[in-house]
Amino acid sequence: MNGKYTVNLVGTSEFHWSLKARNAQTMLSSQMYAGKAGAESGIESCRINSSDEARYERLTSNDSRYYFVLKTESGEVIGTSETYYSTVAREKGIALCKESGPLATTTYVMGR
Repeated sequence: MNGKYTVNLVGTSEFHWSLKARNAQTMLSSQMYAGKAGAESGIESCRINSSDEARYERLTSNDSRYYFVLKTESGEVIGTSETYYSTVAREKGIALCKESGPLATTTYVMGR
C-alpha cells in the first residue's frame, strides 16, 4: 500500500492537506487553501513534482534540525516536511516522499 493524501477542512472554509506514509506519519504538509479545489490542485502538483530530485530543497531550522521543502519548477513551495534530527533521516524522508507522492490516494476529513 502506498501513502495517502489527507485533506482536512479547517474551520468552516479553509483546507489543508498532508502526505502520509504507510505508517500514517506525516511526510509533507501544505499551506492553507481558501477552498477544496485549491487543496486538490496542490495535491496534483505534489504528485507531478515529488518524484523529481531537483524539486527538493534541503534546509536547516533555527534550532539545528533538518527538513525539506518540495517546490514546483518555478520555485513555489508545494509542501514542507516534518523536522528530523539527522541528515540521514531527512534523506529517508525525501526518498519516501518520492516513492509515495506520485501514487498516493486521497481521503477527505470534513469535520465532525
